Amino acid sequence: MALVQIFLGWAVYAVVVGIVLAVVSVFVHVYQTPRDRYPSVTFTCVIAITSLLATVLLLPVDVALVSSTNSSRLGRRKDWATQDEVDKITYSLTVAYYLLYSLDAMFCLLGIPFAYFWYEEYDEVATETGQQTFGRRFWGALKYTMLLVVIVIILFLVGLFVPVSRNKKGMDLDYFKKLLTENRGERAFTFALGVLMTIGICLYVPYTSSGLALFPISLIKTAPSISNPRLRSNTSAQLETNRKQQRQLEGRCGGNPDLLSSEDRRELNTLAQEERTLIQRQHLVEEAQGEGSSWLIKAWFKIEAVFRPFKLLGGILLVLVAFVTWVSMLLTAVDKAKNSICKNLCGYILGHVSFFNPFNWALVQSANIFPVDYAIFTMLVLLLFCSSVAGIAAVGIRFLWVRVFQIRQRHTSPQALLLTTEMLMLIILALNYSISMVVAPQYTTFGPQTFCDRTPGPHLGQPDCSNNIHMIKPCSELADKPVAQQVCTPSIVSTFLNRVTLNFPFFGVVFFWAQFLFLGFYLVTFLTSLFRFPNLGERQLDEDAEEAEEEGLLASTGRRFNVTWQDITGRASRSGRSDN
Repeated sequence: MALVQIFLGWAVYAVVVGIVLAVVSVFVHVYQTPRDRYPSVTFTCVIAITSLLATVLLLPVDVALVSSTNSSRLGRRKDWATQDEVDKITYSLTVAYYLLYSLDAMFCLLGIPFAYFWYEEYDEVATETGQQTFGRRFWGALKYTMLLVVIVIILFLVGLFVPVSRNKKGMDLDYFKKLLTENRGERAFTFALGVLMTIGICLYVPYTSSGLALFPISLIKTAPSISNPRLRSNTSAQLETNRKQQRQLEGRCGGNPDLLSSEDRRELNTLAQEERTLIQRQHLVEEAQGEGSSWLIKAWFKIEAVFRPFKLLGGILLVLVAFVTWVSMLLTAVDKAKNSICKNLCGYILGHVSFFNPFNWALVQSANIFPVDYAIFTMLVLLLFCSSVAGIAAVGIRFLWVRVFQIRQRHTSPQALLLTTEMLMLIILALNYSISMVVAPQYTTFGPQTFCDRTPGPHLGQPDCSNNIHMIKPCSELADKPVAQQVCTPSIVSTFLNRVTLNFPFFGVVFFWAQFLFLGFYLVTFLTSLFRFPNLGERQLDEDAEEAEEEGLLASTGRRFNVTWQDITGRASRSGRSDN
């Protein structure tokens, strides 16, 4: 039975990572500009983002495997779950986390910067004339990356020798004593992870919070009311009529507009302006249909068309999910502020969940039926990931108040894509902490594990609560009774994250107060977007053309299913009136 549960956990994880790899590949391919596709950039972005998401999505497997050793109905370990078996499970998970976190750090600190400088070093003319060889280009990228290598070395040296927190008031429990790091290598790794998460939290607060508010509303407020094929047909007809009228006016004056009357000149200018708008509209439609693009882009637009009728319903559902997530974060943050065992001295570690948390409760209950909790958790992670992308697309990549790069579908340059990937990696690291320690702390730490709160009988190795279910209590860090320590196994990810905040409380304090900033940013953005929704910039046209097209392309909710069928088939309906 143990082998079956372990195999199922890793098998589901492999399937989810495969799906995530496919989703990330499509995401990168859709956002890249078709004229500037570089295999090195694409590969780096896809693998880096997949690696981070794989790290976060290992959490449900972690919880499922450590919880499989415990019978939540009886509050005791299962018969097969000897200490040796438990140690094997935790060791395999620890190795997996160390490998994934190390890979994440290497991509974040070295891989993406090298890929950026490698692209910047490319000179097409010098390559064609033989002046730029592979070695020269490699050395050019490496010498710029060496600065970051020095920073990484300094980071680990600081981590080796920086003093860690010691036992303080309220820290006399065995669970917390085990988290205090003595190994210098582990200390350096923990410190480096804390630094990256702190940088990530600075991006996570403005971008993910604003994206979490804007992304669901964008699904509600933006959906074309006319199909792309029919719009293209109408636009072509209008453009032909427009040019015919211009030719007639130009024919009257022999090509010299000065010979026309003032009324005819005004009409000619109006027709010329309308022609530019129609041409821009035509480009918009061609882009929306993926014309001239790869099969993957065209397939993406077909999938978008299939799900378009559900955008309104999906947007409303995601608003509710985002609100429940916000409430869950608020409740845990207040719980930490009120009930943390030693407040800022240990980074606001919460020893026991005192407030009801809806998301935490749903995950703990569904954890008894694996992989239901995995599905819920994955959807939450993907929602926050998509919200981060939406936030970056809305705000852009900025230096202070100056926008450096803009992120939009099929118009994102390789440099912007690499910088976006770097930002997303740091954001996902912060998101890993937020989900684990704020959104669902009980689920993340012990899952559905319980213990029997009574003294064992004289002939029993473990206490028996089968006749008194009221004595069965959920595992927690504060359950310091020997019987709880024997049957409760904390997840590996909670051990990692609690070790960061406990050994270096400064990180924990930053993470804690950042959650309140996140909640405030979300609330302000959400309330603002209800009255004034910003353009997310997926198809940035000229300002005037964008306003002219807004009524025909956005915000209408009628005739969705007919529109969807026309977009899927790629043919305009012969019947029905024009929407323009």
